[in-house]
Amino acid sequence: MSIEDDAVEVRAQGWRTLAALHGRIETVLERALQSGVDLSVVEFTVLDALSRQHGWHMRMQQLARAAALSSSATTRLVNRLEDRALLTRILCADDRRGIYTELTEAGKALLAHARPIYDKALAGALASAEEEPELGPLVDALHRLPDLAHAAV
Repeated sequence: MSIEDDAVEVRAQGWRTLAALHGRIETVLERALQSGVDLSVVEFTVLDALSRQHGWHMRMQQLARAAALSSSATTRLVNRLEDRALLTRILCADDRRGIYTELTEAGKALLAHARPIYDKALAGALASAEEEPELGPLVDALHRLPDLAHAAV
């Protein structure tokens, strides 16, 4: 094996480790959110993304990026959340073709109830993964990210 082959294998192993950690965390979050507040992880992600916006709204394409979904999947998801009265769509005043998505009061209330469930499940999943030799170093790196972000500013 050449040095280049070794580097490729190291990157591939890193990617597999990251994917394993992501899958484990998403499974734990999905179970906790479904049983606690009847939300999927992606539904929570959309409500959370909307809550972090000034004015509590986003254009559909921004929402698709935030949730890592295609435009059509985002439309279906927004339809489901709108049917549950958790968000609403409004026309953009500047551009009549633009549509904003905005949290409703019910969406804000459900998100406030869901956040502690999400936070507890995430902390538990990370703590569990940290105990495993192959995932521990990656979890440790995640814990250091806020320090790195502050150092970069």
